[in-house]
Amino acid sequence: MAFLIRWLIAFVLLAATWNPTSYNYVRWATENWETQLPVTVLGGLILTVVYIVYLRATLRSIGPIGMALVAAVFAALIWVLIDWGWLQTGNSVVNQWLSILLASLVLGIGLSWSILRRRISGQVDIDDVDEE
Repeated sequence: MAFLIRWLIAFVLLAATWNPTSYNYVRWATENWETQLPVTVLGGLILTVVYIVYLRATLRSIGPIGMALVAAVFAALIWVLIDWGWLQTGNSVVNQWLSILLASLVLGIGLSWSILRRRISGQVDIDDVDEE
């Protein structure tokens, strides 16, 4: 359940930032930045902070190579689904949502990896803290 929540937050974060519909921060900001600049900046800063939290946790947990491997596994899965005819490449809206889904899965797995690794191996990940 914890992974599902982390993944869902990542999906909402990515979809709120940009998606193929007209309901996203990027489109809203480009249309309203002149009239609502303070709100646009505030929204952008909030999104940036949440992205930094997710990306930093993911990079510390699985690293850039792990992120690339997780993305490659999901990309290969999409490739198999396309090869089997279950997905079509001609629909750009579906492709854009799949990209958001793939990126959110990478972030969700990255944020949950330490918990999963601890359950599998019994080892705990901790941050290195310098004692002064």
